[in-house]
Amino acid sequence: MSSPDSQPTAGPAEDLPAVAPQLRALRRRASLTLEVAARAAGLSPAHLSRLETGHRQPSLPLLLALARVYGTTVSELLGEKVPDRDPIVRAADMEPTGAGGWTYWQAGSHGRGMQALRVRVPHGLQGDIVRVHPGEEWLYVLRGRLRLRLGDTAHLLAPGDSAHFDSLTPHRIAAEDPDGVELLFVHTLLQSPTATLCLGPMTGETP
Repeated sequence: MSSPDSQPTAGPAEDLPAVAPQLRALRRRASLTLEVAARAAGLSPAHLSRLETGHRQPSLPLLLALARVYGTTVSELLGEKVPDRDPIVRAADMEPTGAGGWTYWQAGSHGRGMQALRVRVPHGLQGDIVRVHPGEEWLYVLRGRLRLRLGDTAHLLAPGDSAHFDSLTPHRIAAEDPDGVELLFVHTLLQSPTATLCLGPMTGETP
């Protein structure tokens, strides 16, 4: 099975003038380095650089791969106008999504460079899954107490406490109290649906 990097491409994309700058702009919006974005899409950094400078023309499989990495659509990669997003998210429109005992509510617009969620974490899913990925995360405790481990340091956060950290710092979270914890969570670099959020069900070791 061929990778996106092996797909045939043409010379300079003179017939697609918007593609090269749009590829660069969307990568930067996602806070990805050239090397990280290329690896996630199955490309070499040199190949992605040539695409961003207009010296190579992307194939459809390659565009699909990059769209997944940047959390966007092929249409946006091609420079087509994205319809205006409603900046307001009403409580009645927030549909809960369950994953491994955790519950998520979308609290922001889709297709942005950041994802905002309201999250309910049940007690008993303590963490031994350590997450490390590019980007930043911010969380704010609404109810209950949260145990947050950043690198080798454990923190206990109460309602009203918040944390803002680089996602390249190894991290994990868990509920401290039997009633669980509820928090607001904002992160950059959303690349796929709930299954690959840095939040997720965790079992095992207690910090």
